Amino acid sequence: MLRLFAAQMKTRVHSPTKAALRHLAAALRRGELVALPTETVYGLAANALDARACRKIFTAKRRPADDPLIVHVAKLSDAEILAEFNAAARVLARKFWPGPLTIVLPKKKIVPAIVTSGQPTVALRAPAHPLARRVLRLAGVPLAAPSANPFGYVSPTTAEHVLDGLDGRIPHVLDGGPCHVGVESTIADLTEPARPRILRPGAVTGPEIVAALHAAGLPASLAQGKTRSRQAVVAPGMLAQHYSPHTPLTLCTRIGERAHQPGTAVIYWQAPSRPWPHQGKVFSLTQTGLAADAAQSLYAILRQADRSGCRRIVCERAPRAAGELGRAINDRLLRAAGKRRAESRR
Repeated sequence: MLRLFAAQMKTRVHSPTKAALRHLAAALRRGELVALPTETVYGLAANALDARACRKIFTAKRRPADDPLIVHVAKLSDAEILAEFNAAARVLARKFWPGPLTIVLPKKKIVPAIVTSGQPTVALRAPAHPLARRVLRLAGVPLAAPSANPFGYVSPTTAEHVLDGLDGRIPHVLDGGPCHVGVESTIADLTEPARPRILRPGAVTGPEIVAALHAAGLPASLAQGKTRSRQAVVAPGMLAQHYSPHTPLTLCTRIGERAHQPGTAVIYWQAPSRPWPHQGKVFSLTQTGLAADAAQSLYAILRQADRSGCRRIVCERAPRAAGELGRAINDRLLRAAGKRRAESRR
């Protein structure tokens, strides 16, 4: 009966009026789901203190129960109610919040086990998007909010992307326009404060994190290797296959003429000065060569290529000159191509 109800649910798209924001905040307090924009991607939000509401996230997304959720808060003092903060975590929160940095810390009992998938840590961040912040303040509760898409598929950066995957499965979408960062937040494990560990790269870089800690007089160096001694997933975005289009995706360092074949969608980092002769579809992540532009368009371009009718996608990796944000883009592309790599090993 639950699946039948979800399939018949009416999804309403809301413009960001004052009345709509109050309505959505009240819906969240009642335990309903609301897809809302953040500066990174659209998130599927529920009251993080309501285990039943959070369970709806897993149902709507078809998300496995062992993949934990990020909890969004309005400010540091709200986060301190949910987790055991150390001095390093406070420095980073004051430096980078609101913004695209998620901090993993030991959780407090108030956080339901379903949010952390039974793990003793919780992932927290304060989003910078003004609409997300207004909804948080109006709702008065922390919001668990993974990306608002079916689990494993390309993340949504517009309200239309949300509807593509979840129309009829969730009650509310807040349309805040395109997300301006375009890739998910950096996730930093601060359970060992002198050795922060980057679990997922993003717009806030490891060197920036270490520099902020040093500026505050705290010793720090980036830890390498796997997360602590456990193999459990302690934060989202750590799976080898994620962010994947349905069409098989292959990555390359440089696109040559051989890539332009019938039935192939080709994604350049930057549009070439002279187009190759081709019979497929051609896209580019950036017209300017800037990593920020490529990050903002990444998921929209992957979705366009996926819907182009082609049998495969060939995508150019971000060049070294793209820096740390390029590294985050390549991280997403590698995981998006994970299905292709897994099939090739069979």
